[in-house]
Amino acid sequence: MEKILKLKTSNIVALLGVGDSNLKLIEKAYLVKLVVRGNIIKINGEQSAVEKAKEVLHEMLTTLGSRGDLTKNDVQKLISLIKSPSLTNSENLLDDEDVIFYGNRGSITSKTDGQKKYAKLLGENDVVFSIGPAGTGKTFLAVAFAIAALKNHEVDQIVLCRPAVEAGESLGFLPGDLMEKVDPYFAPLYDALGFMLSEKDLRYLLNDNIIEIIPLAYMRGRTLDNAFMILDEAQNATIMQMKMFLTRLGNHSKAIVTGDITQIDLQRRKSSGLVQVVDILKNVEGIGFATLKDKDVVRHPLVRKIIHAYDNHQKLKTQ
Repeated sequence: MEKILKLKTSNIVALLGVGDSNLKLIEKAYLVKLVVRGNIIKINGEQSAVEKAKEVLHEMLTTLGSRGDLTKNDVQKLISLIKSPSLTNSENLLDDEDVIFYGNRGSITSKTDGQKKYAKLLGENDVVFSIGPAGTGKTFLAVAFAIAALKNHEVDQIVLCRPAVEAGESLGFLPGDLMEKVDPYFAPLYDALGFMLSEKDLRYLLNDNIIEIIPLAYMRGRTLDNAFMILDEAQNATIMQMKMFLTRLGNHSKAIVTGDITQIDLQRRKSSGLVQVVDILKNVEGIGFATLKDKDVVRHPLVRKIIHAYDNHQKLKTQ
């Protein structure tokens, strides 16, 4: 029997080990033959052995993606765990249940009660709306969840999009190619990706379209299977755009929609799809809503006070 595993990492040397030492451990443990061709590993042998070897390789990729390195001891431990019927997954190697992903600059965790509920909802639903003020980690955590899913081989692709309201979604008049036109509007997404991935890994994933960053308007007509979709700044999506985005969801895919309903930039004649969607989808099974508050702000302590002051001012105006 032969199985093929496509690698989604640029750090193949760390995966294989010095002189392919990690692969040799797997071959010896399961009596299989492993052949590497570029970013493809072919596994040959008896069916049960091939399946176990593939599982070990998946867990090695997960550990490498989350920690940034992989030791001989890690591989030996994973082989032992796979052989054990009590195995769950390589997360047993991690102690902190609040860790979402081990990024390029350290672990990324859910820090507040609101963020922990956000993480819990994503584990229970395929579509999650995260609504709250600036600084609550809506976008940052969404990207972390997506990268973790990619590294754990739960999805094959990440698609990040935002409504380019400032450009009226009509980007043709701007100079440059598509990415040059929309780059200024996607700085927060690039910032989050840069925090979690090395420059080399990020460049590889973008060049191979494993991570795709596009304006919301460019989602029309697509169906995304085995993908993690993120719609950021969703308060600036119209009702029809929101429906369009949500109906791009294909088989084995997940989606996160983030936004702040106090920062709507749409013209008055348009209605925000994020405001409407709560009433429309609140009772649909498989969809969760995480509402983050000013107490979930994780930026400078002044940000929480600023948000609170503006909220109080708005309440006084409406009285």
